[in-house]
Amino acid sequence: MATQNRTTGVGRVLVVVYGILAVAATGRSVFQIIDRFHEAPVAFSLSALSAVVYIVATVALVAPGDVWYRVALVTISFELLGVLVIGTITLVSPNLIGLASNDPFGRTATVWSSYGLGYLLVPLVLPVLGLLYLRRRGRAVAEAA
Repeated sequence: MATQNRTTGVGRVLVVVYGILAVAATGRSVFQIIDRFHEAPVAFSLSALSAVVYIVATVALVAPGDVWYRVALVTISFELLGVLVIGTITLVSPNLIGLASNDPFGRTATVWSSYGLGYLLVPLVLPVLGLLYLRRRGRAVAEAA
């Protein structure tokens, strides 16, 4: 189905943005876990989870083949779900995940806190664009076959 290269045109931009977010989320979570894990272990574990999601999504968008297409689809869908769930929790009841406040720039904020407001809402918009791209790209490849 999606055996063609997904890293052309808009796909290339998605890969770059996912790569940047993977580095940012990894750096943030490593620092939070090393420096102050005791303050918000659940929130910082979620930061680490988001980093893994961004890394896997980046690799899946670059790697060719139907399996990696499916991995990208699952990973990006999970990312959207994570942003929506964690974003809602941090706005409604941040103490559920160990946050003192819902400040997206706060000391204990995660990448997905307040729908990614600390990252200019990129974590909210990116999976929507990624899923639209994969859907369009998958359909185009299927029609070409």
